[in-house]
Amino acid sequence: MSQGSSQWEAGGSQPPSFLPAGTPKHRVRTPSAPAQPATGQVVPPSFSPAQGRTSGSRAASSAPRAGAAQSVRQSARVSGGSSRNATNNEHVMEPSANDIRRPSSSRGSSGPTRPRRHISAGRVFSRFIVVLLVAVIVAGIAAYNWVNSNLSKSAWLSDMSSGQATSWLILGSDERDGSINESSGDVPGTRTDTILVLTKPKSGPSSLISIPRDSLVKVDDKSMKINAVYELYGKKSLVGAVENITGQKIDHVAMVKFGGVQDVVNALGGVELCYDSTVNDANSGLVWQAGCHVADGGTALAFSRMRYSDPQGDFGRAARQRQVIAAIMKKATSRSTLTSFSTTSKVAKTALASVSVDDKTTPTTLLAMVMAFRSASSSKGISGSVYWTDQGYYVAGVGSCVLLDDDKNLQLFSELAAGTHASGSVGTLAEAS
Repeated sequence: MSQGSSQWEAGGSQPPSFLPAGTPKHRVRTPSAPAQPATGQVVPPSFSPAQGRTSGSRAASSAPRAGAAQSVRQSARVSGGSSRNATNNEHVMEPSANDIRRPSSSRGSSGPTRPRRHISAGRVFSRFIVVLLVAVIVAGIAAYNWVNSNLSKSAWLSDMSSGQATSWLILGSDERDGSINESSGDVPGTRTDTILVLTKPKSGPSSLISIPRDSLVKVDDKSMKINAVYELYGKKSLVGAVENITGQKIDHVAMVKFGGVQDVVNALGGVELCYDSTVNDANSGLVWQAGCHVADGGTALAFSRMRYSDPQGDFGRAARQRQVIAAIMKKATSRSTLTSFSTTSKVAKTALASVSVDDKTTPTTLLAMVMAFRSASSSKGISGSVYWTDQGYYVAGVGSCVLLDDDKNLQLFSELAAGTHASGSVGTLAEAS
C-alpha cells in the first residue's frame, strides 16, 4: 500500500472513494487475471483509475474530497468513449448528484466567483425616470400645500344647485382712497369694476363673458349698479346677482386686487398689450402709442382702468381688462417663467397676496381656472359681453345704467354651459361691429 494510503488510515480519515465505511477493501481486477470475489463477500463499486496510472494497484489520493470529485469527473469522461474501458471497469458506476459536491468558496479562497451583473442602460434610465417622478410628486405635494395654506378664503357661494358646467366668477376690485387721479364716476371704497364669468362645459369651447360694471340690478328690491353690490351687501349678494343674470350656478370665485396686478406684471418682467389708438388720458394716467408694447405694472394698471378716452367707454375698458388678465396668465404659464424658479416663486407670492377665493377653491381649482381662461381667450374659445337693450338707461338715485336683455342672456349662458355655442365673439357689442 502506498504512503498516501497509509496516511489516510493512520489519520482515521475516509479516503476519497465511494466505499461505504467499514466495508472490506478489495483489489481491482486486472484484464489478464480477473479476480472473483469470495463467496459471501460484497464487492463495492469503484471508479476506474485515472488515465496514465497502472491497473495493478490502487493509487491513493492525498487530495481533499473536492479533488476526488474532480478526478471522478475526469475518469468518467476518459472511459465514456472506449469499449475496452467499458469491459475492464465492470464495477464503475456513475456518481450521483449527492456524491459530487460543488467546491465551496470560503472567504480568502481562490474558488470560482460569481460574474458581475451587467445593468443595461435602459434599466438605468428607467430607474432615473422613477426617481424623477417621485421627486416631481413630492415637490408637487409640497407646492400644493404651500399654495393652499397661503390662499385667502371666505364664504362666497350661494345655495343654488350645480349645473352641467363649471363656472368661475372672476372679479377685479379697485380699493380707491382718492389718492390717484380718478374720474368723477370713481368713488372711494371697494368696487368690483371687473366682472367676468368663465364657463367650462363638459364638452365644447370654454367662454369668458364680461358683465358691465354699470349693469342695473336689484338687491332686496333696491336698484343699483352691479359694481356696488359687493360693497353694500357683501359677497353672497354679488354672486346671487350674477346667477340671476346667467341662470347658472357659480361654482368658484376669485377676486383680484388691481394693485396686485401691478405687482404681478412687474414680477413677470412685463406683459405684451395691444391697443390701436394713441392715448394720453389724465384720469387713468395712461400714455400709450398706438400698437403693441411690453407694458410694466404701472402701465398695465392704467391700461385696465382707462375708459374716458375709449370710444366704447366701459365696454372697451372691459375688453382691455380681459386682455390684461389673459396676458398675465399667458406669461405666467410660459416656459421661460416655469423654468425659472426665482421668477415662479416671486410671481406666486405676489399673486397669492393679491387674490382671495371662495372656501371650496383649491390649488387644483385655480389651475383648472387658468387653463380654461387661456382656452376661452384663444381662437377656439368664446369671448365678449352680455346683451343689453340700453346702455344709457337712467335711474333716479342711481344714475346712468346699462339695461340688460334678460332673455337673451339666459339663452346665451344656457348654450355656453351646454357647450353648444359656436366659437367666436358674442354680445350686443360684437353683433353691432
